Amino acid sequence: MNFLEEKILNDGTVKQGNILKIDNFLNHQIDIDIMRKIADELKRRFHDVEVNKVLTIEASGIAIATMVGNLYNVPIVFAKKGETANSTDDKYMSHAYSFTHKQMNNVFVSKPYLHATDRVLIVDDFLADGEAVHALIDLVHQAGGQVAGIGIAVEKGQQKGGRMLREEGYRLESIAIIEEMDWETQKIIFRS
Repeated sequence: MNFLEEKILNDGTVKQGNILKIDNFLNHQIDIDIMRKIADELKRRFHDVEVNKVLTIEASGIAIATMVGNLYNVPIVFAKKGETANSTDDKYMSHAYSFTHKQMNNVFVSKPYLHATDRVLIVDDFLADGEAVHALIDLVHQAGGQVAGIGIAVEKGQQKGGRMLREEGYRLESIAIIEEMDWETQKIIFRS
């Protein structure tokens, strides 16, 4: 059992609807030691990959992406979910359905921040059905860049996202892969 699986078992809570609540160390309050370990592990797993940019989606992926980007010493870009007064019209747009929020999000990255020369490591906190990651892949492809790999903290292995991405040929590394969760018993089983 790795450090993240242990932390999930000790501090996580399974909620009805196949939801894992780990906001006490990853999604609301951030445990810096765990973030360092996640970043170190992703860097170790992608040690052979050339990366010149790290991409995530707001909001919970930003902390992990920042730590990973620091290790690679490259810029971090995060796809925004909402338009603001200073949003540019010159942007790459995609959309993703949020499993947790149960809503469709339009996501975008301003064109100056993704280029055809970029070798992008996509990083996120959770992978369920793969909607957010597919939206990020789409943004990279719109820019003409290359997806160098996908690094995930927690993958819900019982959902389709990880299987689909692997079948599509992407290099996907997930630190903790959950095979089963039961909210009544609070039992969590990880993939070996």
